[in-house]
Amino acid sequence: MTQRFNSVLVANRGEIAVRIVRAVQAAGLRAIAVHSDADARAPHVLLADHAEPLRAATTVPYLSLDAILDAARRSGAQAVHPGYGFLSERADAARAVVGAGLVWIGPTADVIDLMGRKDRAREVAERAGVPVTRRYDVPVGSRSSAGAPASTSGRGAGAPASTSGRGAGAVAYPVLVKAAAGGGGKGMRVVRDPADLEAAVASARREAASAFGDDTLLVEEYVERGRHVEVQVVGDEHGTVLHLFERDCSAQRRHQKVLEEAPAPTISDATRARLTEAAVALCREVGYVNAGTVEFLVHGEDDSAIAFLEMNTRLQVEHPVTEAITGLDLVAIQLRVAQGLPLGITQEDVAATGHAIEARVYAEDPYTGFLPQAGRATTVVWPEHVRVDAALESGAEVTTAYDPMLGKLIAHGPDREAARAALVDALDRTAVLGVTTNAGFLRRLVASDAFRDATIHTAWLDSSAAEELTTRPAVPEGAARSAARAWARSYVSPADDPFGAADGWRSAAGPAPVLVSLVDVDGAPTELALAPGSYEVPGPEDGTSVVDHAGVVVAYEGQAWTFRHPDPARDRAGEGIGDADVVSPMPGTVLSVAVSAGETVDEGQVLGVVEAMKMEIALKAPYAGTVARVGAAVGDQVALGALLFRVDGLDAPAGDDA
Repeated sequence: MTQRFNSVLVANRGEIAVRIVRAVQAAGLRAIAVHSDADARAPHVLLADHAEPLRAATTVPYLSLDAILDAARRSGAQAVHPGYGFLSERADAARAVVGAGLVWIGPTADVIDLMGRKDRAREVAERAGVPVTRRYDVPVGSRSSAGAPASTSGRGAGAPASTSGRGAGAVAYPVLVKAAAGGGGKGMRVVRDPADLEAAVASARREAASAFGDDTLLVEEYVERGRHVEVQVVGDEHGTVLHLFERDCSAQRRHQKVLEEAPAPTISDATRARLTEAAVALCREVGYVNAGTVEFLVHGEDDSAIAFLEMNTRLQVEHPVTEAITGLDLVAIQLRVAQGLPLGITQEDVAATGHAIEARVYAEDPYTGFLPQAGRATTVVWPEHVRVDAALESGAEVTTAYDPMLGKLIAHGPDREAARAALVDALDRTAVLGVTTNAGFLRRLVASDAFRDATIHTAWLDSSAAEELTTRPAVPEGAARSAARAWARSYVSPADDPFGAADGWRSAAGPAPVLVSLVDVDGAPTELALAPGSYEVPGPEDGTSVVDHAGVVVAYEGQAWTFRHPDPARDRAGEGIGDADVVSPMPGTVLSVAVSAGETVDEGQVLGVVEAMKMEIALKAPYAGTVARVGAAVGDQVALGALLFRVDGLDAPAGDDA
């Protein structure tokens, strides 16, 4: 059979672009990268056989369909692989690529239209006999309209939208309000009180319109303690549809996945069969071609009840855990199917071996509400004994213009406990210095009893049960000792003569220890005594560290810890930002400034709004007073901790003579 294409333009960036470029080259095809000006020397660009700049007057050129098609024309590309994110679930992109005479590596535009929207996909699931949760009408204009279940074709207005074991009637709370288009947790709200439904709908509608350009919403039954289990599917143009088993993605926060594993650890063989059969039936209903994922909610006392959630008409971030247990290369399968070839395997050929767990490393601060972070990654060290899908290297700049995921660690073992232990060890060996990440949080989560026992459900990380994990831990003794050893290696070195050597020699006693004084991030002083020579070579317990004249930054158990050398001039009370200062809680863009200098404000009044990665944070007055300073304007790019407002109190605190 004649090949349809011998060159592939990878319409993406970061770790997934690297992943696809390598798969394209392994298939003997020409890999073409695209890049923004800032990404001109990015790993995916350097790895590709050819690269084209994206000519688009936008801050995110990877979203410009015109720029992608122009790059394809200039490079002579014959096919386009969208990866995930950006153009991957846009039917108009698939149509435009095919219309330009190129091959779209993914499902057809019509199927993306149908299954890429949660409302239409739900209707397909019902036709295919796949269980769904109950659906309600979206309230319009008044709370009174929220009490009636949705009507669907062939049903009266008082009937439930699906069969879920409940009779018709008023809305049963809690409910989930979610955007029909897009994903990633955007446009989603859990509503527990009827009085909050209308406001939640309005808020979700605004967020959905901003993120996806479509404010269509669904209101569905919300299962409080469900598990998120998804089935990987592949189909070819010859009518074959296979499942590649399932993944459990229940460890998530705000509907965004944190850990994924395969196979699902809590379901029975009977439930697994129901899930995989339902996924295949759904794909056959629409003639699905290429790779995709069918997502389900698994619930009930014995995890036996299932309900369709949505379908992702693309490659998933977590596809490596499926590759680990099946030994199949999903991107290679995508390329084969796009060439018009049959899958070449049967369902009986697909077997699951062992267990795999993936952890997503993000540029975010888990101890300040997971706010996005930015900066220059001065030092990056990834572990060597597990699979790492990443494009972050030492010296790379991390911005808030793109998704904050920096890389993924995938551990595979003969059983779940072996995979879990390997992932804990891998996170111990991970170091990203210069940018705040969630690696330390991930390490604590994977090592936790809750994850070990597979008791984490979709709402667990957002509940009080996870409070200990989302609270910054005290500085561990091991981190302090590792920092002290690093400081000693750099600053306590042998002199040019034996009498000046820092070996602790004493004529009348044993060698004197080397004393290292440091101050930790909480301002607490610590002094450690090190045996002479014990610090000269880093030990296995030492984390990756960076030392300068001011102190030490060390990665310990995934977390970056900062220690400084004591400085009498700065170690005094009263140092730091005052209560009157309102600073940016994350690097981002100033969306609005609601006050001006000299204006009187009330306690809690919104002074302005900062946005990063479509997350908006309102900055409020700490108390009633007068705005003494406005330090930014709308549109400004601000750093973490930048002083944006200062508010002087109306009255001096009690007992203050000032």
